[in-house]
Amino acid sequence: MAEVRAFHGLRYNPMFVDDMADVICPPYDIISPEQEKALKERSPYNYIRLEYSQPTPQDNIVDNRYTRAAAILEKWIGERVMTAEKKAAIYIHDHYFSVFGKQYKRRGIIARVRLEEWDRMVIRPHEGTLSEPKRDRINLISAVRANTSPVYGLYQDIEKNVSRLLELQTESKPVVSMNIEGERHELWVVTDEPAISKITALFDKKPIYIADGHHRYESALTYRRERLAGNPQLPSDDPVNFVMMTLVDFADPGLVVLPAHRLLGGMDASTLSNLQTKLASFFDVTTIPAKLPGAWDTLDKALKEEGKIRLVMYGLGGTENFTLLTLREIETASNLMPYFHSDIYKKLDVSVLDHIILEELMGLKTVEDPRIAFNFDRNDVVSRVKSGEFQLAFILNPMKAEVIKAISDVSDRMPRKSTYFFPKLPSGLVVYRFDSEANSKK
Repeated sequence: MAEVRAFHGLRYNPMFVDDMADVICPPYDIISPEQEKALKERSPYNYIRLEYSQPTPQDNIVDNRYTRAAAILEKWIGERVMTAEKKAAIYIHDHYFSVFGKQYKRRGIIARVRLEEWDRMVIRPHEGTLSEPKRDRINLISAVRANTSPVYGLYQDIEKNVSRLLELQTESKPVVSMNIEGERHELWVVTDEPAISKITALFDKKPIYIADGHHRYESALTYRRERLAGNPQLPSDDPVNFVMMTLVDFADPGLVVLPAHRLLGGMDASTLSNLQTKLASFFDVTTIPAKLPGAWDTLDKALKEEGKIRLVMYGLGGTENFTLLTLREIETASNLMPYFHSDIYKKLDVSVLDHIILEELMGLKTVEDPRIAFNFDRNDVVSRVKSGEFQLAFILNPMKAEVIKAISDVSDRMPRKSTYFFPKLPSGLVVYRFDSEANSKK
């Protein structure tokens, strides 16, 4: 199935960068303006200059955010700030982090993976995408001729064959070891050809599931299609036929999937005043005082009960209570969802929330409505409603990994922002540059 290969990764040169913590950055889609400023001040070589170059009012076809990123990359390569691996490699990345007071380690394999069209079911998505972010990434790929950040992919390793091989390769000291903002990263470079062959061969019969980076994958697909349209004889081994991925085992203890709770603001009074009555036509409604000792424990127990589709609402009618919503009839709700979706999809709490409550009862457009915000920390969600920043919140269960796999296996996609894989993969550890790959064959 999936074709996983080594590549000549482009990495920061330790002669110029003493501490990789000074130069890596988050992926483009979660960088705030304040964070952007801080990252640029951290180092003149901070990777944000490639990953998230900013537009200016003077931008034109020859001088814009994408051409500037390309110029910076060429400059850094020319000055040897970044250098390509002499031998093709796969990279093992251990990411240590904590969430809600618990410590985790997530292990990933950074490699290049052959791009496959969705209908081949080799690479399987679980969420939908929007066109604007895809065009941004396509423009960047086209300008820099590289994947600046990896797609986050998942695979099954039931017999732990991949895991055992990775353990053998991490007995030596990592080439990168750094601490940044309470997290630690370790990176091993594997160039031993027999070891690479053994590891990559194990993916020959495995599909890969996209956890995060659907836009990046689809952008790479579109860029390849555009290149093929201009050159139908493009060799199958051309670097544009591959995309950089970080591959993580479904069973990895560090695979953390947080729910994307919904926050609503800017709603008119009539929509909110009628909501309580409308909800009662679909849900059993139970009020739980927010100050009740063990309120969260009570809600968690209710949310996790098998065979029930439940949501927690906060803020309607004041901030003194949580409202537990229990769907009465799955079939009635299913009939109001798009017919082409699977039964798995129609039984997701996020599908019920988006289609029944937000769209049907409140008249919102869940794909792009600016009044809807997303947040994975339920305590922060409650605080932001209490403060008056938002009017209403809906709190969801985290999505189980097996459900993500199941919906991908039936070629369906969850509603947008159904999952938040935490933490995001860093950008700047390794770059997949097409020219580095092409030049290695000369």
